[in-house]
Amino acid sequence: MCPVCTMEKAGLVTFLLLFGVVFSDITTEVNLVSNILTSTEKPSSVVAITCWPSYKKVQLYSTLAAKNMIEFIEPGDISKNLEQKHHVVFVADLSCPNTLKSIKMFNEEKMFAAPFRWIMIGLNASDSGKEIILPEVFDNVNFLVDSEVILLQRLHDMSYAIYYVYKIRAENSWKTEPYGFWNGSQGFQESDDFIKITALRRRNLEKYEITICYVLTDYDSINHLTDEVNDHIDTITKVNFPTTNQLLDFLNAGRKYIFTDTWGYRRNNSWSGMTGYLVREEVEIGGSPMFFTSERLSVVEYISSPTPTRSKFVFQQPKLSYENNLFLLSFKFSLWVGSCVLILLVYLVLCIVAFWEWRQSRHLVSRIDDAGILRPNLIDVGMFIFGTTCQQGSTVELKGSLGRMVLIFLFVAVTFLYTSYSANIVALLQSSSSQIKTLEDLLHSRIKFGVHDTVFNRYYFTTETEPVRRAIYETKVAPPGTTPRFMTMENGVREIQKGLFAFHMETGVGYKFVGKYFEEGEKCGLKEIQYLRVIDPWLAVRKNTPFMEMFKIGTKRLQEHGLQQRENHLLYEKRPRCSGRQANFVSVSMVDCYPALLVLSYGALIALIIALLEILYHRRYEIVQKFERGASHRFN
Repeated sequence: MCPVCTMEKAGLVTFLLLFGVVFSDITTEVNLVSNILTSTEKPSSVVAITCWPSYKKVQLYSTLAAKNMIEFIEPGDISKNLEQKHHVVFVADLSCPNTLKSIKMFNEEKMFAAPFRWIMIGLNASDSGKEIILPEVFDNVNFLVDSEVILLQRLHDMSYAIYYVYKIRAENSWKTEPYGFWNGSQGFQESDDFIKITALRRRNLEKYEITICYVLTDYDSINHLTDEVNDHIDTITKVNFPTTNQLLDFLNAGRKYIFTDTWGYRRNNSWSGMTGYLVREEVEIGGSPMFFTSERLSVVEYISSPTPTRSKFVFQQPKLSYENNLFLLSFKFSLWVGSCVLILLVYLVLCIVAFWEWRQSRHLVSRIDDAGILRPNLIDVGMFIFGTTCQQGSTVELKGSLGRMVLIFLFVAVTFLYTSYSANIVALLQSSSSQIKTLEDLLHSRIKFGVHDTVFNRYYFTTETEPVRRAIYETKVAPPGTTPRFMTMENGVREIQKGLFAFHMETGVGYKFVGKYFEEGEKCGLKEIQYLRVIDPWLAVRKNTPFMEMFKIGTKRLQEHGLQQRENHLLYEKRPRCSGRQANFVSVSMVDCYPALLVLSYGALIALIIALLEILYHRRYEIVQKFERGASHRFN
């Protein structure tokens, strides 16, 4: 064999051996990363932060391209506006110097917090083979309870131990969660007891102290958070105090309470009250649910609505006579028309019969002196019909058999009409109006207004800009020159009971007083109209809190297990059921009789005017007669 051929073969073997080693090493890391991404069972958009040579990147790209989007970048080029952040997985090679130098920048940008995920390679096992030793650059890095950071630790036998790492707080020691094991022959093997949901896996906070803020508008409420004393004061806090503490028990967390007197509103570009504590990150969670508003949505996170309660105007529907004329409402329009047509027909028939009887008795001289005979005069017949319709009777009548038949028909017809009319009047006197359906209807009604004296009511009523709502505050709640009508819950409910009063209150609390003071029949006419343009209050947490998912899961479990519902039922009342409306006594007021009194007044006024005109006419007639007699004497 020639020496040259021998050298060429030896060089080829050496190249193949070196290529095989490099290819084997590349395949190990690429397959490892691919297996880990597959095991998470989540959509992934991979961002690789490595210092690998181009051929190594190509192999990773070709392996992941079929399943995931992948991009190789330098550490300083990470965009802050990554789309679909919950899909992003960073693959970082810690053996690269640039990667380690950029860890502090990633931490300041909160890139290690949810929803980002990390896979870190390049760590080798310690001498003991068990302990994970992170570079010193990670000492001040926040891998908190919401982070998902996977460390791939290379063992001495070319296999990998895979761990999740985190800290409960920044100054604590590292906690590790064995995720699984990987080797070239068997691939990835997940630990049997591994829980995939991060928030459940780490819910034992080991008495880590969580600060929670409550709103108390009455300082004495701090002494009665659980004993149901004065439960109508600060009810929203008292109903959620037990459940928020149960939430912290679920997380095995310690607690620190902060109390404030308001939910917090934005003034001069700063937030007050509980919202201010959340914005400044002085507390993790607000224990008193607050309204879901667009202003707050930008500075806090809402997690759940534990207590379905709203504030509304509650009032007894006014009597029908306050909105309508009962004397016209008794019959439908078609029935009024039919009744008038019937009376008109009887009037015409009566005129014809009266004229006919008068002609038949023209040979009798006594008919002229008989005042009991109905004259064939249109005015006399009209007065007779009017008096009969009003059940007043008459001193005149028709003497013939035909005329008496007509009169019998007339009397029977108007008796039925009068009876039906009167019965409808009585029924309508006991009815309530249903015309007040909107805030605008309420604004233009004769109902007086009152508002429960709370922090949020004073804020929302005084800052409202919508025209109708603004008009309600300026003309009904706080008219110019008067004291704004903010009052206690008890006084407001008692005013509702008196009638013609709308009280804005938290319905779940106010209905306790309704049940206490109202008779059964009085509960039937209650009407609600919402004023505040907000939905049910929600629990809020600070932005970017690492405990957010834990809080969400905990509050949902409290609701599923019925603990939240129990507290709600203890302190809140539903709208009372209507029973015994018929037993409720209804008195007749001047308002009910107003149309009748108006007719009587105008009738009396017209009668006086006619009497005066008759007197003037009689005086004029006497003067004319006297003048004519004097003139005739002079001519004679």
